[in-house]
Amino acid sequence: MNSISLDGLIFLIGFFLLSGVFMTKITSRAGVPALVLFMILGMVLGSDITGLIDFSDVHLAQTIGMVALIVIHFEGGLRTDWNHVRPNLGGAAVLATAGVIFTAAILAGAAHYLLGLGWLESFLLGSIVGSTDAAAVFSVMAGQNIRKNMSSTLELESGSNDPMAMFLTIAFIEWLTRPEFSNGNPYLIPSFFIQMGMGLALGLGFGYLSSRLMNKIKLDASGLYAVLSMGLAISIYSVTTVTGGSGLLAVYVAGILIGNRELSHSHSIFRFHEGFAWLMQITMFVILGLLVFPNELTSWNLIWKGLVLSFVLMFIARPIAVFLCTMFFDYTFKEKLFLSWGGLRGAVPIVLATFPLLAGVPDPFLYFNMVFFIVLMSALLQGSTISIVASWLGLEAQPPPKRIHQLELISMGKANAEMLEVEISAHSPFLNQEVQTLGLPRETVISAIIRNGTLVMPTGKTMLEVGDVLYILTAKEQVPKVKLVLAEEIGIEV
Repeated sequence: MNSISLDGLIFLIGFFLLSGVFMTKITSRAGVPALVLFMILGMVLGSDITGLIDFSDVHLAQTIGMVALIVIHFEGGLRTDWNHVRPNLGGAAVLATAGVIFTAAILAGAAHYLLGLGWLESFLLGSIVGSTDAAAVFSVMAGQNIRKNMSSTLELESGSNDPMAMFLTIAFIEWLTRPEFSNGNPYLIPSFFIQMGMGLALGLGFGYLSSRLMNKIKLDASGLYAVLSMGLAISIYSVTTVTGGSGLLAVYVAGILIGNRELSHSHSIFRFHEGFAWLMQITMFVILGLLVFPNELTSWNLIWKGLVLSFVLMFIARPIAVFLCTMFFDYTFKEKLFLSWGGLRGAVPIVLATFPLLAGVPDPFLYFNMVFFIVLMSALLQGSTISIVASWLGLEAQPPPKRIHQLELISMGKANAEMLEVEISAHSPFLNQEVQTLGLPRETVISAIIRNGTLVMPTGKTMLEVGDVLYILTAKEQVPKVKLVLAEEIGIEV
């Protein structure tokens, strides 16, 4: 990196963050994924255009990318609703494993004949772009009114298929760089099942222990719980990787388990991870953009070959993989078409493309530049039209009710109390009934009601209306009873 003063470096960091925030606002209106502009920003600041930053440290970029993927996978797991994804678990699991293999194989065939690569080199390229990307899918799907079974399948697939792509990428690099494995590695398939099995087992185990710790420990500030959860996520990845398991899978599974259990200070934890995940996405995509030399991307030879491979990936390889992997599952033809179009590529293929750069594979920048081009095309075409395709296929869902107000508590850990947020649905039998008829247990009080953006201080005679958001203060030991009353007796979803 060019020599730059400390003040200049601080200015650039602030510029990156502000640019990232404003870009998300612009892209949400234009319908273009924010990650595209983050990468373009990195390219503009790089050595080929403005020359402001001359960044070529591939190892540092790979390290930052892996840390960002840990954060993004953990946050994605935290906000994954198990009740929504459970019916789609089978289809997503097959897409996350066999789907990556099918996609990689079909794209490898195209790369072999189009680029003139050997079969091992072609399968390496196919493996790098074989998986959908968690960062791209989570960011694009957020705020989209798409049927739950579709969004859940795509999010679950993207959160769990990176280990397969990483495994295949490392395997083919090993075959290319280690002569003793020229006829194949006999331990390859067993090692895959060991990695996946350990990743799943350790993710479940550490996720359970982490949620217990987060509920039992008493910290002085609520913000420390978010720091604790981040430290636990990184530790889960590290321990799982060192012991031979899939760290990313463990982190994602642990995030799902933690996010679907009762947590103290859950609001502050989730908000912290949401913001931190955005920060890591901005950082990761800008740095990956810095590694790209736009002069190389403007080569007509790269452009037309990249366009052909992008076409093969989006319109041939991904649809074939989806239809093969979902043939035994209860998806309609239109839903399979949508899953085919929703296979977004993003940061993971670009991070994986740094592996050949560091492993001594012949002509490594061919992989990186081709992968970057394919990812850019996928983000521009698929990412910007995902909601249009959902609407065209009739797979839109009713928009969720917007929460205008949210009650933020500083700390209730020492008070042995919890604040529950509940919204009255249109199907509640207690509509137009008085608050005192709820039948809540002792040591429980409705402290506030938000109605049409206005604060209502309730009394026992207050009538409940559709869309009322109730903030219920109760003792921690009464939380299960309160949820039992609300969920099972009056049909309110908590």
